[in-house]
Amino acid sequence: LCQQLSGRSRGVVCASGGNAGMAAAYVARKMGVPATIVVPSSSPQLVVRRLQDEGATVRIVGKVWDDANAEALRLSESEGLTFVPPFDHPFLWEGHASMIAEVSASLGSGVKPGAILLSVGGGGLLCGVIQGMKDVGWMDVPIIAMETVGANCLNAAIKAGKVVTLDGITSEAKCLGAKTVCQRAFEYSRSGEPKIISELVTDQQALTAIDTFLDEERVLVEMACGAALAAVYSGLIRRLQEQGRLPTPLRPLLVIVCGGSSINMGELSALKEKLHI
Repeated sequence: LCQQLSGRSRGVVCASGGNAGMAAAYVARKMGVPATIVVPSSSPQLVVRRLQDEGATVRIVGKVWDDANAEALRLSESEGLTFVPPFDHPFLWEGHASMIAEVSASLGSGVKPGAILLSVGGGGLLCGVIQGMKDVGWMDVPIIAMETVGANCLNAAIKAGKVVTLDGITSEAKCLGAKTVCQRAFEYSRSGEPKIISELVTDQQALTAIDTFLDEERVLVEMACGAALAAVYSGLIRRLQEQGRLPTPLRPLLVIVCGGSSINMGELSALKEKLHI
């Protein structure tokens, strides 16, 4: 996306509290294009330092991602920068879709997972995964879309029957911190193809899942990933089976572990102290 847009302006600007900003900063540096990344004050200092290490100019604006995004849009107008959306763009969905193509090729012809488990922030990953599922013929595979309580814009939209804006973000999963889900993700949730099961976990469950995953797999991931992993470790999958919302027996799950750019051991310890774990 940066490559497509960079020739039209004096640089790129992206609002992101984590992975999207890191990606934009990295690509911009590789292309020799100036990057400005706007983050909310809730973003860990770890993220700010890593963005600066990638050569980006970092601006800290507002308390949540929506505040930072408004500033990014303002900068795109006032300074002639090209706005790079972190989740709501077909180019981004195409990139996410490639994961499903790779997994399908790895599994082989005719082999499908029992369900796909992922976390939802603004909905870009969800849209891309569904695009990939269309490409490989997996539209009969259900998606379990996980959010944390307090960062649940998709779940709130599904319950309301329309796209809504949360009053605020109270979850510690800051990378899931969009107050409004993208329109395409909501439309997918209404279409029934594929079946989307929207579920919530607490911050404590997400953090416990991070700890368990670190112990079992020796990989440290952030709270956004913990939301998805909590479905595995908290017994949610079994409950969905008992409710008849997932089949029994169930083929192996495909779990998308979506990033770890905004966490280190110090941040993990701070989260444990804050959440009393």
